[in-house]
Parts: sequence; structure tokens; C-alpha cells
Amino acid sequence: MGCPQTAFKARRGPPAPGSGRLPHGGAQRPMNRGRRQALETLRARIRACRRCPRVQGPPVLGEAVLSPVMLIGQAPGTREIAEGRPFAWTAGKTLFGWFARIGMEETDFRRRVYMSAVCRCFPGKRPGGGDRPPGREEIDNCWPWLQGELHLLQPGLVIPVGRLAIARFLPGRRLDEVVGRVHRVEFEGCTLDLAPLPHPSGASTWHRREPGRTLLEEALDRISRHPLWKNLLRQP
Repeated sequence: MGCPQTAFKARRGPPAPGSGRLPHGGAQRPMNRGRRQALETLRARIRACRRCPRVQGPPVLGEAVLSPVMLIGQAPGTREIAEGRPFAWTAGKTLFGWFARIGMEETDFRRRVYMSAVCRCFPGKRPGGGDRPPGREEIDNCWPWLQGELHLLQPGLVIPVGRLAIARFLPGRRLDEVVGRVHRVEFEGCTLDLAPLPHPSGASTWHRREPGRTLLEEALDRISRHPLWKNLLRQP
């Protein structure tokens, strides 16, 4: 089902956003019934997954939209588990506020962009309080699901949100090294543009102080000028 993690290779130098031909997975790609059925089958397998004994489920998924743009979050919280959809609480309000500033309100975003995550279940609480980040084994257990979505959808624009999601593509890089740029990445011989964003959690101050505040604005501007984002804005 999946594609090996080593299939991701970052090229040196980001592409000029909005220039050149559309990356593989552009809006012209036919969205046929077979691909939709394959996506639904994959999502049914994700919903049935119970690989990790420490996490709290059920797995959370976004809408089953065949989109050339994919958002990848980190892991749901308790509110997302209760609501059954990603970014359903305070972090989501901030995140969708960002996208509203570049032309897409939450309702349209959810039905036009495929929303995925590094981990689909709530990892649980830390012994001393606060949400526990997913462990290495939990990330590895969930990775084939994300691989399958990438392989099936072949998105041209991927928006990883937060350090954990960014590290899946650009390991060992600081936020100030990656946010505010578009990175051309190869996946199984196909190319996609990676536009990282910081996590919108209220517990994080990175996007509210410099250089994070300026880099966030640059990141949103680059997303707004990407041809695939522009195509989504033109959808009815």
C-alpha cells in the first residue's frame, strides 16, 4: 500500500511559488471513481486501526476529498476525538483564521483540502499534565496510512503543520529554517511543493513573536500565490 519513507528527497533551493509548470498531482489530474473507491477503502482501514495500545481513539480523519492540496497535522486532542474531525477546537480556530486571511474559510477548506496527520489518535496525557506527544513507535505505526494517502492522492502542494509533521519531510530542521519558504520535494518520482506552517496551539508562542510572526506571514503569502491554492479558490 505505502511507499518507503526513503522515497522523500528534498531538493536544494525552493522553487519560485506560482512559477513553472504545475507539479505532479496538479488540478488537471482526473478524479475518477476508482480513486475515490480506493481512498474510501484506505480510510476504512484507518478507522479500524488499533495498533497502538497507549493511545485514545477512534482515529480522526478529515473529509474524503480528492484534492491536489493536503494538510498534515500532528495528532488530535480530546476535542477532536469527541467531534470526529481534525482541528476542531482552539488550535483549529487559529489555523482556519490563517487560511481565511488568504481567501478560504473553514467550511470551504474542509471540503477542498485533504486533511491528514502524523498520528490519527489522541496520544493521551503526560503524567505531570498536558498532552503527551506521540512516541516513535506510534508515529511509525501510523506512517503507512499517511504513505498510502500520499501515494493515492499524489498532492502537488502539502502543508505540514507543526514540528512533528514538518520533520516527516525535512528532518532535523528548525522552524526558522523552513517556515516562510516553499520546498520542492520528490516522492516516488513525483514532485510536490512543501509549505510548512508552525503549530497554531495556544501553548506555542513561536508564531506570535519574531522571527516567527514574520515567517508565518511569508508562509501564508507563498501559499496564497501557489497555483494549486489559486485553483481551489476558484472552485464553486
